[in-house]
Amino acid sequence: MRLRMGMIGGGPGAFIGPIHRIAAELDREIELVAGVFSSDPGRSRAAATDYRIDPERAYPDLATMFAAEAARADGIDFVSIVSPNHHHLPAARAALAAGVAVMSDKPMTASLAEARELADLVARAGRPYALTYTYSGYPLVREARARVAAGAIGTVRKVVVEYPQGWLAGPAEGKQAEWRVDPARSGAGGCIGDIGVHAFQLAEFVTGLRVTRLLADLAAVVPGRALDDDCSILLRFDNGARGVLLASQIEVGELNGLRIRVYGDKGGLVWRQETPNALTLHQIDGRTEIVRAGDTSLGSDARARSRTPGGHPEGYLEAFANLYRDFAAQLRGEAAPLLPDAAEGLRGMAFIDTAVTASRDEAGWVDLTI
Repeated sequence: MRLRMGMIGGGPGAFIGPIHRIAAELDREIELVAGVFSSDPGRSRAAATDYRIDPERAYPDLATMFAAEAARADGIDFVSIVSPNHHHLPAARAALAAGVAVMSDKPMTASLAEARELADLVARAGRPYALTYTYSGYPLVREARARVAAGAIGTVRKVVVEYPQGWLAGPAEGKQAEWRVDPARSGAGGCIGDIGVHAFQLAEFVTGLRVTRLLADLAAVVPGRALDDDCSILLRFDNGARGVLLASQIEVGELNGLRIRVYGDKGGLVWRQETPNALTLHQIDGRTEIVRAGDTSLGSDARARSRTPGGHPEGYLEAFANLYRDFAAQLRGEAAPLLPDAAEGLRGMAFIDTAVTASRDEAGWVDLTI
């Protein structure tokens, strides 16, 4: 039986809501059946037509949805939160109070204090909670993680993760971005909370290491902008490795150029989001190997997260779908050890908060504490 999903956010004109819906339904394990798609009841109801669901299950507010769905024999099994950051805590709180599991877009909340509160709510509720750190769903990202863990590049010495975009080099108006540059809706972080936290999570996910200290330089480059749109951060990891994290949304001409490079004492690896079906491995003796999606050499997790033979590209939607597949497994009582959880979300919020504060105060090197 397919799991039944409710959506919070993702109303008419939204970008990320349809992405979540397509990804969730890709493997036919989940079906979108209900939602509060907008704070405007009329727009929420209008979204039912776009999503092709029963208009009676497009609700005006959270309380109405959870009460009505609880009374149905075919009520929702979980919600997907795809609204702006300041909605994440109240939406998750309402869902968990209703006994409903939560899949949330990142970052976890709008502030570290909210994230701590939510992590406590998740622990007490005992219901599954996960975050869509999309890039950890790519098969070759999981292969990179497995190879680092197996010692393929030796002891990690250096990590470089970059996430350049250019779409906010000018005004944000009319680009589905107004809320991203508004502290009241986004939180204290702009670029750092939108894409920098993705880069942070990817660095820790691939290496299996934890950032312990950082030195941050964040800037609002576009005149009049209240939140950062360009970030340069030095990192230190718990094994002594050094790292660099660069995230920017004002680099004209860049699209979605997320890239991670990890160097050890025996080799290195490179993965790029814009060419996600290739993983480059360098050996200290000068050899270079390119591992491709679908290769027979892939480990079990990467193979299990690939849907097509080699040469048939898979990308963003399939990576998103892998997270939903893992979440469906968790809801059915199966293990999903690589699914980003509340603890990972809390680390991400601590990273955002620490970087913003340290940069503002010109504090130099500071500890990353949760």
